[in-house]
Amino acid sequence: MTERKPSDLSFTSWIDRQINEAAERGAFDNLPGAGKPLPKRTDADAAQAWLRDYLRREGVSADELLPTPLKLRKETERLAETVQDLRTEQEVRAVVADLNRRILEWRLIPAGPPVFLPLLDAETLVTRWRDAHPAPAPPPSPASPPAPPPRRWLRRRPR
Repeated sequence: MTERKPSDLSFTSWIDRQINEAAERGAFDNLPGAGKPLPKRTDADAAQAWLRDYLRREGVSADELLPTPLKLRKETERLAETVQDLRTEQEVRAVVADLNRRILEWRLIPAGPPVFLPLLDAETLVTRWRDAHPAPAPPPSPASPPAPPPRRWLRRRPR
């Protein structure tokens, strides 16, 4: 389809000719879904169904299509639920600081629907993390020999 349309042919006949030539070459043989019925659409809006199918095929989450404040709100909710999955307290603080930084950036120039996004309290999330990860018991100290009793010296009193 890199050739130009000849000036003596109409656009419709030129396209029909290219389709016929491709069919003769076998370009339409063994296509995925050949001989199968088209999937039935129960949705009133076929465009939404197409978009959902496209996102599924491409492996993209529908969250990527959300406006920024709604993405941030969902991320805030997920972090509150999954904070115990993080490995260290510093990692929890770093994730909270990054999310708060992005919320503040959005607040400076809000784009999208007017949604109030509170900043996360790092201490609250760290407390949740600590509750999920109890501190390990300190290792037992090696058995040390008992300390010798203090020496008692006789003291002379000055006269």
